[in-house]
Amino acid sequence: MCTCILNGKLITDREMLHEILAELPVLPSWYGRNLDALHDCLTDVQEEVWIRIQNENDLTLHLGNYAAAFLNVLAASSEENNKIHYVVEPD
Repeated sequence: MCTCILNGKLITDREMLHEILAELPVLPSWYGRNLDALHDCLTDVQEEVWIRIQNENDLTLHLGNYAAAFLNVLAASSEENNKIHYVVEPD
């Protein structure tokens, strides 16, 4: 099982978000570091992955609408692949 904790207080831009995600051992080295590539990669994952979002309000403050789009990708990916799980922890 792989767990990734994303702290919205520490993620200041899109590039940083994708840099952190690229470190997930379940994502391939060719991960394209954008939301389309993230969805493609997550729907192909074969092991359990938990993504925990902390400080969602700060994430939205830093990323704007991109934060909502990111959460939508996580939701869509988890619907397509039952190995993908995510939780938004209360602020």
